[in-house]
Amino acid sequence: MAGPLEGIRVIEVANYLAAPASAALMSDLGADVVKIEPPDGDVYRGHRTLREEDPISFSFAVDNRGKRSMTLDLGHPEARDVVLRLASQADVFVTNLTPNRLRRYGLTFEEVSEAAPEVVFALLTGYGSEGPDSERPGFDGTTFFARSGMTWLIGEQGTPPVISRPGQGDHVAALNLLAGVLSALRLRERDGGAQFVDVSLQQTGVWAVAADTQLALNREGHDFERQNRSTHWHLTRNTYETSDGRWLQLTMPLPERYWARFCEAIEHPEWAADERYTSTATMRENGNALLPTIDEIFRSKDLAHWQERMDGAGCISSLITSPFEVVEDPQLRQRGAFERVEHPSGASYEVIATPFKIHGADIHARGAAPLVGEHTNEVLESYGFSSEELAEMASKRLFG
Repeated sequence: MAGPLEGIRVIEVANYLAAPASAALMSDLGADVVKIEPPDGDVYRGHRTLREEDPISFSFAVDNRGKRSMTLDLGHPEARDVVLRLASQADVFVTNLTPNRLRRYGLTFEEVSEAAPEVVFALLTGYGSEGPDSERPGFDGTTFFARSGMTWLIGEQGTPPVISRPGQGDHVAALNLLAGVLSALRLRERDGGAQFVDVSLQQTGVWAVAADTQLALNREGHDFERQNRSTHWHLTRNTYETSDGRWLQLTMPLPERYWARFCEAIEHPEWAADERYTSTATMRENGNALLPTIDEIFRSKDLAHWQERMDGAGCISSLITSPFEVVEDPQLRQRGAFERVEHPSGASYEVIATPFKIHGADIHARGAAPLVGEHTNEVLESYGFSSEELAEMASKRLFG
């Protein structure tokens, strides 16, 4: 059974998370992905290794599984020719270098597509390839969260802005880039010629928080005040603590549809017909006053009781789980959300699997993340470089 991208060759000149994560998904889909790293490796290799005795950076591992690694000093005057020669035989060129660095290394879309007239050039940067901030570097915390309006919106009123967890925006943007690459491959097949896919963390963040951004676009003066759970009016869209210290998340956005079910679940059916809570408009006016009473109700019983009651009444709820509970979640395990791969050192570990399925297609992690430069000679030979050329390149220290 073939992977959907089997036969597709990908060259990656990127570091950190977002662009490499997208290339890792291409590998899961069957593409041959070559990661070009500096002589001392992608800087992200050393990040989020939680214990000194761990030989593996597990964050790096998930975003670089299944690739072949070669090293190349892009600052070397002959490195550009090597990259362009590889790109000329590839289908996709993935990078997250800012436009000025692409110009410095001679790897702009115009230069790469001249050497590779049918290439899909996939660029993922903080702010995109054009505009006043196109040269500005950005991580997901600054660009996806802070600059999209998301950080301003989340958290409770009167508290400092919350610090985002690492990699969230990067992985959303990685899926965005993958969608662009797959669409561009189809365009190339239909119309021919090189294609330029241009994804930014900022614009991806704006898309992610579209429900609020749309209001800002169309409702001047709309109040976006951040919400406190302890004073929130929306009784069926809140979090509640149970007697055993666990928390339930309820997300039932329309009181008109869910209020009666909720009243049944918490054993107060008499509230179902109370007009102060039966519509969004009336709950907005009155819900806050009832919240302390509902808080007391939830704190009177344990999690198991409330999960049974919510499910029985057809209420939409979920336990708020820790990452350690997530990785043992039987639903995710049944879905195949985690895969085990073998590290070149002989160790094995689990990685997060491709976050989507195509039933009947071969989509899986095609091996562990490579060691730095593990496949340098193998890659260059497979792209037609001779042993004499490899020896000469090594003598000139192109590989570090």
